Amino acid sequence: MTTPLPPKPAARPDKVSLRRYLRLFRADILSAQPARLYRAWMAEFRTPFFRSFLLNQPDLVKMVLKERPDDFPKSNRIGEGLRPLLGNSVFLTNGAVWKRQRRIIDPAFEGGRLRDTFPAMWAAGEAAVGRLATQVAQAGGKPVEIEAVTSHAAADVIFRTLFSIPIEHEVASEVFSRFRAYQRAQPILNLAAFLPLPRWVPRIFPKGTRANAAQIRGLIRRLTSERMEAVAAGGAPDDLATKIITTVDPDTGQGFDTEEMVDQVAIFFLAGHETSASALAWTLYLMALYPEWQDKVATEAAALEPDFGAVSRLRISRDVFREALRLYPPVPMMVREATCPETFRNRKVPKGAQLVLSPWHLHRHTRLWDNPDGFDPTRWQTANGKKCQREAYIPFSAGPRVCTGAGFAMVEGPLLLSMLLRHFRVERVEGRDPIPVAHLTVRAKEGIWLRIVPRE
Repeated sequence: MTTPLPPKPAARPDKVSLRRYLRLFRADILSAQPARLYRAWMAEFRTPFFRSFLLNQPDLVKMVLKERPDDFPKSNRIGEGLRPLLGNSVFLTNGAVWKRQRRIIDPAFEGGRLRDTFPAMWAAGEAAVGRLATQVAQAGGKPVEIEAVTSHAAADVIFRTLFSIPIEHEVASEVFSRFRAYQRAQPILNLAAFLPLPRWVPRIFPKGTRANAAQIRGLIRRLTSERMEAVAAGGAPDDLATKIITTVDPDTGQGFDTEEMVDQVAIFFLAGHETSASALAWTLYLMALYPEWQDKVATEAAALEPDFGAVSRLRISRDVFREALRLYPPVPMMVREATCPETFRNRKVPKGAQLVLSPWHLHRHTRLWDNPDGFDPTRWQTANGKKCQREAYIPFSAGPRVCTGAGFAMVEGPLLLSMLLRHFRVERVEGRDPIPVAHLTVRAKEGIWLRIVPRE
């Protein structure tokens, strides 16, 4: 039997009415896009409210993200659906505010800090293996929804590395459960992103969104306040939260106050938990779809030891994880805004136009990648794969706004994958292949169901 290609959502017809497009968009931003975006260098969309341009041409992507980032700040419309939870976090800000935030945050993720966080990652991985063993025993051979498993594991990593507490901690557990409800209800782009409404106009969110966001922020505020008190008393653990709290902006000498820390912790949880959970779940599904690669990862993982040096030896796991990020980038689209008139590919781009950079389409672009819809971890060792990695691979964005936790994620993902596959075999459930949709991240419409079998 021929192994199917990894699933992707069906594209919409090339021309649809604005009303139908908004309806499709509200259901899922991936299937709301036309198939031509997988081969177009640039595509223009016009509505009564704004003009947008999707950019796939590598030199245009490079210009927007790397060469002239200040001319193309993050669009304020991206925050319409996320601001109740993320406040004024580094994910939503621009200009001087954003630069100050990065000056304070970046040192926590530089140099030897990854080595310092490794024991917490390892402990979270062992806990995930233990929880899954119990769940598999209780399932009695029935399929397991793997997104719930990876969400639990990734949240545990964040709480252990950020606050030195496991997911079982009372507050951590409640944040996790409420965040699951939030991410299912709120897309990364909501319909308010289409309408240039003034700030005073009330925004409409799905039922429960504001309440969940307020409760999550209240719980994060409690953890943050307790940690600031511990820092002041000289008894705080040396983790990421302490590092960020004790770092001051070298330009102003000021650090974050409590509310600013709440904003940043909220985005750490979104970026460090939600995106990692998405990437790991899709990687495990791909391992079930391609068991020969699963065997390679499991064999490599047999020699895994609890020391940071072992991470550099996870070459197969890292290439597999990198390929999963290509096919299923957790954040499928990023939106920038033109601050002055531009000309791209001989087309006039007016001031205020929305510039969409889509890792989802760029990573599967038929004029850039060999076998763009296929799963091939060996591509990263080929000349074309390396070229595309430099020019057309942006799962963590690129340039000054590259995700500050990219290095963290590329340690966490291959490590958790290896630890899980060393103990379990994952098997595809016939007839239940997942359908990708975009919520806060690229998730599966009805979950990712796999059969989990303990290894001998």
